[in-house]
Formats: sequence, C-alpha cells, structure tokens
Amino acid sequence: MRLSIYGKLLLLCASLFAGVSALGQQASSQTPEAAVALDVAIVYNPLRANLVGGHEFWMQGGSVQAFGQYWRGIHGEFWRHLGFVADVSGVHSAHILNSRPGLDLVTAAFGPRYTWSESRCELFGQFLVGDSSGLNSVFPPSTGAVAASANSFAWYFGGGANVRLSPRLALRAFEVDWLHTQMPNGITGTQNNLRLGVGLIYKFK
Repeated sequence: MRLSIYGKLLLLCASLFAGVSALGQQASSQTPEAAVALDVAIVYNPLRANLVGGHEFWMQGGSVQAFGQYWRGIHGEFWRHLGFVADVSGVHSAHILNSRPGLDLVTAAFGPRYTWSESRCELFGQFLVGDSSGLNSVFPPSTGAVAASANSFAWYFGGGANVRLSPRLALRAFEVDWLHTQMPNGITGTQNNLRLGVGLIYKFK
C-alpha cells in the first residue's frame, strides 16, 4: 500500500512531461508571450545521514527529477521563474555502523522550484514534500517491537546550480538539500540528513 505513492509520483512525472509538452505545442502556435519548459534530470546523490547519539554515515544513490514550467500572458518576473518538480530518489548503505545492519531509503516528493537564469547558468531553490520509506534496517519504536522497515512524512529544502552545455543538455553542477524524515529510532523519532547532487539534465523545450 505504501509503495503506491511512488507509482503515483512516477505517473505524475509522466503526466507532467505529456502535459507540458502539449501545452508547449499549443503555446508556440498561439502567442509569443506563452512559454513552456520541461527538464528531466538524472542525479547522483550522496547523502549524509545521522543516528541517535551523533553518529553519522554516508549513503550512496541517485534520483530522477522532472521539472516543469508554463505561463501564458502572466505579467511579473516572479511567476515567470516559478515551476514545480517531482523527485524520486533511492540511496543505500551496506553498514550503518560496524555492529549494525545497512539501510535502504526511498523518497518521493513534489513541490515548487524557483529558478534564476543568467546567461548559461541557472540557480534554483526548492521546497518539496512527500513520503520516505526505510527498508532492510532496524527501526526501534519508543514502545513495541523493532521493525525492519518504516515509512514517514518527508520534506526537502535546498537548491543548486545548472550550467547549460547545449540547447538540450545541461549539467547539474551542484545540489544541496536538507532532508527531514520522521522514522522510529527509539528516542526522537526524527532524522535530519544532508543530500548532495551532481548530474545531467535533458531539456525538452
């Protein structure tokens, strides 16, 4: 049941692609004031996670991100820089600590992204909310039995920079996000993680 959210967000990415592409074709034929953009990024994401007691460890993985913008006849620079992004990511660590098992973390989130463009460089800030699943690990609740998997609300806050390489390709030069999750850990029930990112972007429009 919980995994259905990932299917929904993947469907959202596909719908975003199809919808924005259709709007782009319509906009280009109707008015020069209309604009549309769709970017799909493949990003490598090392993630710095934390345990209760101050122990930290690195996880490795990646994400697929779909970012879309569309406006038609909207006046004002703020709205012309605003779009929405869907992000599905997965990271893995074989060993949290020497005496502990590993961890798989899958997160799906969606939210607004604001982009500033200057020549070939784009700077962006974003805030995403969604769901996170921890798998193949140990999740001790404050009361009750220890579980091997857990799900929680999650949010990202951060930003990064893209560098345009060609009309269709761009480089995700860097991305830095703060990921907050609320999985059982026996004490606080919260985790704050640092996610980094580099990757490639394909621009459909």
